[in-house]
Amino acid sequence: MTGFLDNVLGGLALGAVYALVALGFVVIFKASGVLNFAHGSLLLLGGYLVAVLHDDLGFAGALALAVLATAALAGALDRFLLQRGGQDAHAAHVQTIVTIGVDIVLLTDLARRIGGDLLTLGDPWGDAVTELGPVTVADSRLAAIVVSAVVIGGVFALFRFTSWGLSLRAAAEDLEAAALMGVRLGRVRAGAWCLAGALAALAAVFLAAFPAPGLERTTGQIALNAFPAAILGGLASPAGALAGSLIIGLTEALVVGHQSELHVLGEGFGDVAPYAVMLLVLLVRPTGLFGAKGTARV
Repeated sequence: MTGFLDNVLGGLALGAVYALVALGFVVIFKASGVLNFAHGSLLLLGGYLVAVLHDDLGFAGALALAVLATAALAGALDRFLLQRGGQDAHAAHVQTIVTIGVDIVLLTDLARRIGGDLLTLGDPWGDAVTELGPVTVADSRLAAIVVSAVVIGGVFALFRFTSWGLSLRAAAEDLEAAALMGVRLGRVRAGAWCLAGALAALAAVFLAAFPAPGLERTTGQIALNAFPAAILGGLASPAGALAGSLIIGLTEALVVGHQSELHVLGEGFGDVAPYAVMLLVLLVRPTGLFGAKGTARV
């Protein structure tokens, strides 16, 4: 029973971090219709900046600078590279392909810089643990749950109560109508990309924290487990991204924790379990758990 509770807490913490990444996918898709395949490399960049700057600036200063720098780079990529291709449906498909090229460039450079090293981010939790009754949980996991809940709550408030959030929701409903009503689509898009970049940099801290060994060049690929979470919940639904992330996080943690009982499925099944769950759900609900069916005028 204790092992099961350990896995559940670990899954909730992992799902909370995945939610930060999945929200980045969703907000960019809502604003521009683009699937950002460079999201993992932006996350790796944020973590790398924290790793190289925390000795000089301290953890808080390094994290703040990494979040700002990653957000600025993400916004610049959209403003000066992607938006030049236009903002219609066909342009969004082309821009999605462009993000694959951006991802390759960023990952290649960061992999060269990191090499085979494991980088520490200087986070204040270290390897400390807390006992919650019969369960022992890493402080970093508790911090991941608390920080993610606060940040996600702030993002949802941003969607609901700000003019930018209203503009984003209008653009997600109908780009042409939003433009005719005075919504400045370029600014909405740039803001969405900046927000996604900031969330990715924050998520990097918890993906590299204990019990993970540290930041390595494959950390960005691990973050892409949040992609099936976004698809699972419905790619245009922030609430779906949150629900999908918790499902994926719990699934991954439980499968890894019970790998010995699931050996018939093969070694490392935990790595593909998120995608297996995504496929099973999409067979029943092709638009995702919170996705709405499209309508067509005839």
